[in-house]
Amino acid sequence: MAQAIKTLYPDAKFFVGPVVDEGFYYDFKTSAKIGEEDLITIEKKMKEIAKIGYPITKTTITRKQAEEKFKNDDLKIAVMSKIEGDSFGVYAQGDFEDLCRGPHLPNTKFLHYFKLTKLAGAYLGGDEKAQMLTRIYGIAFADKESLNAYLTQIEEAKKRDHRKIGQEIGLFTFDGEIGAGLPIWLPAGARLRVRLENLLTKALIMREYEPVRGPEILKSDVWKVSGHYDNYKENMYFTTIDETEYGIKPMNCVGHIKVYQSAKRSYRELPLRFYEYGVVHRHEKSGVLHGLLRVREFTQDDAHIFCLPNQIESEVDSIIDFTRKIMEAFGFCYEMELSTRPEKSIGDEAIWQSATTALKKALEKNQIQYQIDEGGGAFYGPKIDIKITDAIGRKWQCGTIQVDMNLPERFMLEYTDEENQAKRPVMLHRAILGSFERFVAILTEHFSGEFPFAIAPTQVVIIPISQAQLSYAKEIQLKIRQVGAYAEILNKNETLNKRIRTAEKQECR
Repeated sequence: MAQAIKTLYPDAKFFVGPVVDEGFYYDFKTSAKIGEEDLITIEKKMKEIAKIGYPITKTTITRKQAEEKFKNDDLKIAVMSKIEGDSFGVYAQGDFEDLCRGPHLPNTKFLHYFKLTKLAGAYLGGDEKAQMLTRIYGIAFADKESLNAYLTQIEEAKKRDHRKIGQEIGLFTFDGEIGAGLPIWLPAGARLRVRLENLLTKALIMREYEPVRGPEILKSDVWKVSGHYDNYKENMYFTTIDETEYGIKPMNCVGHIKVYQSAKRSYRELPLRFYEYGVVHRHEKSGVLHGLLRVREFTQDDAHIFCLPNQIESEVDSIIDFTRKIMEAFGFCYEMELSTRPEKSIGDEAIWQSATTALKKALEKNQIQYQIDEGGGAFYGPKIDIKITDAIGRKWQCGTIQVDMNLPERFMLEYTDEENQAKRPVMLHRAILGSFERFVAILTEHFSGEFPFAIAPTQVVIIPISQAQLSYAKEIQLKIRQVGAYAEILNKNETLNKRIRTAEKQECR
């Protein structure tokens, strides 16, 4: 792709072109204004290059040689500044060359089944203060069948896009005067959310969880104790009240810790399971916001379990079982991924190893196949990420299970054991859906807006033939609502047939 761009736009300079989950992209700049329509031209040139069959060769050069070679290319200088070491790989094909770690295929003739999928803007290095580059996304496969299957999935995904369906059936909206990434729930969407909350609440009560509620702003001092201030500050919002700095919570864990600390605890009380549908705020860059899937304000189905060390395995077992039942209720297949200690983290290595081992044992006991994401854990502990597969085969990360021995230590949490000695509990962080916003987006796309009856915003539509039946229709509506279902009367000044067609479209929506 980069060679094709350079051929078509000779002044083009390139930053990076990595492989990502959905294919690949290249960031570059050129004086030409590139639009979506230009992707066809670039793709055509790529096919010409593939057909020629250029050998792809690698040369290793020193940092000094690289700096001399690319001294007039500010983007290459920016790339090199981020790379440690004294050697660089330079790959060449035809008259095009670029810095790259590799490995690459030996010849362009192996590349035939690809598609450029999207054009976007991207800040240099992800820094909003830096220059804006052009980014082109693409996908490549080994055979034509796989490419066609992917393109079919993309077309189906466009039809199911929750942003489109959500607007059509009145689930939610966004308003520029309020701000990006701040969803407004409309009546139908709010009803759906309430049904999800009620479904979860019944299950939580049966599993002996207790509802709690923490404040949405907390003094920065407490975020310093938790480690969020040093490790998560760039994702938080802050304000000052009476010359004291406060942080708007990005997570609910500190509030639940304070619930635990509100009374002396005995080993006989543990495990304690606190849950909250907690509103949190996270500072997301504008470029990554995406409907309900990526927002700045969202509500987590959050819970924290305070338990004895020997209760970790059984509690994680219970959470896995809970997850299984919820996901199967919606027809989702799921998989799990174990994420280990990240580079930016708190706590002793021994504590991390103990927590990671506990999660591994729980997964293996439940005979769950899992992948390992090295360095993908939270800054305070390892975690299991729950990924579901929707109706068209896409994977979505939803819930999480985290074992945390660090925050109990930082907040000096205690319980009294059977010998009346003070001991430190273990804290488990747990979310099943992840957030209501994200899960509603996934449900909308999974079901194409045709929700299961149990959570549908409108479950029954009553159509009076004429005004004479309106009072009776209201009696029926009231009786249906009394048993917990939502009934709506369609009494618009339209023909009966048109109201029936409207109701058919609206059913289970």
